[in-house]
Amino acid sequence: MSTKHIRLSVLDQSPVRKGVTAEQAIQETAELARYTDQLGYTRFWVSEHHNTGSLAGSTPEVLLAYLGSQTKNIRIGSGGVMMPNHSALKVAENFRMLEALFPGRVDLGMGRAPGTDRLTAAMLNPSNQFREQDFINQLYDLNNYFHDRGDPGTPLSKIRAIPQIQTVPDMWLLSSSGESGLFAAHFGMGLSFAHFINPIGGPEAVARYRERFQPSEDRDESAASVAIFVFCSEDEEKIRQHKALMEYRFNQLEQGKGILSVAYNDIKDIDYTVYELERMIHHRKRMITGKPAEIKQKLTKLADDYDVDEIIAVTIAEDFDDRLKSYRYLAEQFGLGK
Repeated sequence: MSTKHIRLSVLDQSPVRKGVTAEQAIQETAELARYTDQLGYTRFWVSEHHNTGSLAGSTPEVLLAYLGSQTKNIRIGSGGVMMPNHSALKVAENFRMLEALFPGRVDLGMGRAPGTDRLTAAMLNPSNQFREQDFINQLYDLNNYFHDRGDPGTPLSKIRAIPQIQTVPDMWLLSSSGESGLFAAHFGMGLSFAHFINPIGGPEAVARYRERFQPSEDRDESAASVAIFVFCSEDEEKIRQHKALMEYRFNQLEQGKGILSVAYNDIKDIDYTVYELERMIHHRKRMITGKPAEIKQKLTKLADDYDVDEIIAVTIAEDFDDRLKSYRYLAEQFGLGK
């Protein structure tokens, strides 16, 4: 087992718990940001999802402006901005503004999925063709906007992203398949692998990223992290119920049924098919749960498998206090703030 220092970070999706409004869910995200800032977490990322009632986080660039004002030391960022929904210029200006407000604390994490269904994605950006080359072009354009350059004779040579500032947000690509890792290596960006979405092939994707990494003017060395669903509690029954709820959500999503705000009592008597039970075995790999005494060992092994020194914890809990406690237990086990 590795003895290297492991940093902990947060990815929060502003989950709307049963009986809680979207407004309350956003306030819970803000409270969690303040709390994990005090605990010594490295970064706090928020997500972009659309057309779902169970996740309230739709505009990370707006939410981050508030979270930055509520925190002092923790880095704030997107996990991520879904680039097909946006123009590269608008993303550059959003995050230049954030960097101007909170210099040296802003991460721009980017994904190439829309974060929603195809119909909603088409409404968000009617010109979206879902082409890989469009995403690559956006990354080129984004770099040019952040560094105030463009090839002579092209539109980019005449356009500047406002406000004009001296620093650049820390850029990361998010990946659940490995392909974006190759883009991150080419552009000299950081890579965060979404193990909580796909638990297969992540260590190999990170290794390929490191092998092919090309230094950029913003990053001299490769940087990688792994994001995973985590729940830590001293109560064995709460851990069991949490697993059951997460397995239900995984099953619903895989069948295209979306995610509903449900409680354990709503799903505890469901009878699953043999196929669904087999799929649950796969989906259990997307999360790590346990009591405080065992959670560090499990997460450290994950970090060793990926050869990373940063774990991004994604925690959804039926009770908000249990969500806070889970992050506190992690902080205590890894010695954050010491």
